[in-house]
Amino acid sequence: MDFATIIAGLTDALTPLNLLFVLAGVFVGQFVGAMPGIGPVMAMAIAIPFTFALNPLPAIGFLVGVNKGGLIGGAIPAILLNTPGTPDAAATAIDGYPLTKQGKPLKAMKMALYASVTGDTFSDIVLITVAAPLAILALQLGPVEIFALMVFAFSLISGLIGDSISRGAIATALGLLAATVGLDPEHSTPRFLFGMFQLYDGFPIASVAIGSLAVSEITLRVARMRGKMRPAVVIPKNQTKDQKSVSFAEYWACRFVLLRGSLIGTFIGAVPGMGSTAAAFMSYASTKQTAKDPSSFGKGDLRGIAATESANSSVAGADFIPLLTLGLPGSASAAIMIGAFLIQGIQPGPLLFEQQGQLVYGIFGAMIMANACNLLCGLFGLRLWSKLITAPESVVFSIALVLCVTGVYLATGGAFGVFVMILFAVIGVIMTVLRYPLVVFIIAFFLGPRFELSLGQTATILRGDVWNLANHPVAVVLFAMSIFSIYWLGIKKRRRKASD
Repeated sequence: MDFATIIAGLTDALTPLNLLFVLAGVFVGQFVGAMPGIGPVMAMAIAIPFTFALNPLPAIGFLVGVNKGGLIGGAIPAILLNTPGTPDAAATAIDGYPLTKQGKPLKAMKMALYASVTGDTFSDIVLITVAAPLAILALQLGPVEIFALMVFAFSLISGLIGDSISRGAIATALGLLAATVGLDPEHSTPRFLFGMFQLYDGFPIASVAIGSLAVSEITLRVARMRGKMRPAVVIPKNQTKDQKSVSFAEYWACRFVLLRGSLIGTFIGAVPGMGSTAAAFMSYASTKQTAKDPSSFGKGDLRGIAATESANSSVAGADFIPLLTLGLPGSASAAIMIGAFLIQGIQPGPLLFEQQGQLVYGIFGAMIMANACNLLCGLFGLRLWSKLITAPESVVFSIALVLCVTGVYLATGGAFGVFVMILFAVIGVIMTVLRYPLVVFIIAFFLGPRFELSLGQTATILRGDVWNLANHPVAVVLFAMSIFSIYWLGIKKRRRKASD
């Protein structure tokens, strides 16, 4: 591709009209991301018909802005209320919410904003420079390697989140069990339907995530109110600058965490089917495991926020790697984006760079602009959100509950999704009281269908003979790492506690 085409594409992206649509998309994305139960994917799906009359670049630029803005918006309720606006923000709540309880919500949200923009920009740069080679590398991972990677991820998450690896393993098993409801992903055999046709597609993801994470937390918080009118979050009036902002020294101290998270998210985004939720938890787990003071995580450590937000945001750019180069969507948002391309008469795939080179680099320019708009809109909006959250608990939680019900009703298309949300809210309360890690349950549920499909494909490829794993050295290494992590985070950890 000649240099003139690249310059022409970037110039197209910098026109006032395109900038306006990108900015509008970011604003909408941040707003819907902050509303539990709605999220950027649903907003993109609703917005696609309205982009039909637009030219391709502003239409796709708007959807890119919605997607990127939603990733930052999802962290806002996760940090302020321990109620993730999007599933991948659940990991952000682990350290973000404790900072809010310490009276530092602005500091937590600014760290999330800076980490998100950093990871997003990193993946965009990778996309622009090495899109095709990285996509080819990612596609070399077959079903056996994907299965081994997911087993390794589960072993890390089970050991690092929660009090013990045994509770984490039980939560993982429960999440995978909940994911088996519906049609078998390999043979489409109905399972656990109990005569309800609404369960053919399984439990709605929005209902499970919002019910177990958001409604259960709201229920527990309301139960602790005991009739007293208190602010949802108490922010000290005489805060120092250090308590309200993230200094450059604090940001720079997280540079290796941000780099690791960006690399993990970029790689996961280039692998179709994994998604930003897996990237966030894998980044958090690896950061906690390699830290000199892992006990500080879960208590308001900025590195935990940096790890999760840099990872889940870097997936947004990396999702375009298989989409643009091979025409394969790597996530729900990428699948919606393919629909937007097709509506505009554009076929993603290997010939796209040759036939629509100027448009491709125009999209790249729109992605960079969206990152800048994300930063500016975020800095403006964070203070507003931190002020709203100081309202009385009864007001904040009532509004949050209404938004949860409304979001789930719209996302699932009826009252059935709301009933499922209530069911998983009860499950969430029980698991929290019994100290089983809810986050592990949720991530297992999200990855359940992909895990089950990879397991079936792996069994077919290996023909029932474990020794055939010798033909898959990457998978062997990942399984060995899984066994080691179970030993180190389970048996070894228990021995260290006993000796102390």
